[in-house]
Formats: sequence, C-alpha cells, structure tokens
Amino acid sequence: MTVDIESEYRPSEDEPFMNDRQREYFKNKLLAWKDEILKESAETLATLQEESQNHPDLADRASSETDRSIELRARDRQRKLISKIDAALERIADGSYGYCEETGEPIALRRLEARPIATLSIEAQEAHERREKVYRDD
Repeated sequence: MTVDIESEYRPSEDEPFMNDRQREYFKNKLLAWKDEILKESAETLATLQEESQNHPDLADRASSETDRSIELRARDRQRKLISKIDAALERIADGSYGYCEETGEPIALRRLEARPIATLSIEAQEAHERREKVYRDD
C-alpha cells in the first residue's frame, strides 16, 4: 500500500503510532538513506580504481595505502548499515517496525527520526549497554 506523503510531513505524537503515513515516511527515509550510501560507494569504487596507480615515492604510496584502507573500512561499515536498513524495511513490511524488540513497546518517534534503524527503545538500549559494559569490564 502506498500513501502520499507531503515533503514537509513529520510524524507526530498526536496521530496513531505507526499508521500508514508514518510507515511510508520511514520507508521513504530508509530508502533515500540506502540510495545515498550506494551512490557514495559507487563513487568510492571509481576513485579507488582511478588511484590504483603506482606511486614512485614511498611516502606517497604509504599515504595512498592508508587512505585506501580507511576508505575500505568505512565502506564495510556502510555495507553493514545497508543490511540494517534492509532489515528495517522488512520490519515495515511485516508491521513490526517501530516497536522495541525486547519490550514490544513503541520506540519514540524522536528516536526513530534520529536513528530509523533502531530496534530497541531508549530504555532497552540503555539497559543493553549497561549489561554490555558490565561484561566488558570483567
């Protein structure tokens, strides 16, 4: 089902949670984010292919290799982000988007606006991070 969303529309607490307009809004937001990442990745690949030349100076070569390594790491993080975006799109399709995986409670719209791939409410995320810190400190 497709719902027309005006460009200035922003989800509001005054409307039913995860109604058709909100789901379409977040779907569009996620798809735009994914398209932007894919476009940046294509540009990076083109740049890396152009820069695959051999630098005669060792310092230039080392600098180029360091830049390439940093760029590839960033692209790997973005590849993982794309899989999270795809998972969020699947949750929109199955109707579970916007609800905390641990508590089943709605995730605040402000959180989803800031982090549309969020799967935990702020409270559940904080508890998760506290548990993680405890185990990491052992």
